[in-house]
Amino acid sequence: MSAPEFFVTPGYGVTQLANMHYHQAVRLGDRIEISGQGGWDDDWNFPEDLEEEIVQAFDNVGRTLATAGATWRDVVAVDSYHIPDSPDFIGEVHNRVMVEQFRKHMGDRAPIWTEIGVAALGAPKMRVEIRVTATVDRG
Repeated sequence: MSAPEFFVTPGYGVTQLANMHYHQAVRLGDRIEISGQGGWDDDWNFPEDLEEEIVQAFDNVGRTLATAGATWRDVVAVDSYHIPDSPDFIGEVHNRVMVEQFRKHMGDRAPIWTEIGVAALGAPKMRVEIRVTATVDRG
């Protein structure tokens, strides 16, 4: 097995490595795992609009995958964490926008997906976090 290669997303990833002591992605052979990505900008600001936050989180996943040599089209598994709209349902906006973004970024490829409602996430005002696994051919 090859040694792990760690990656830092330019911008917010540099900040997180310095402040929180973690990398944004790791590559082990053909497998790439990324840390959870939120809808922040490089200065750690979050949009007021939930839909914009989810779209930005997808863009951040794409940026992080690119640092490790992958794209959304290489993604095989997604775990998403959401602050629910109500105690018994994550929410229509969460579901609709997630599915729209899957289709936009992955085309016909449909990953496995686990969607989890949580009480809190790692940053104030954060309402969604997306973590993915991708596989790429080193050849």
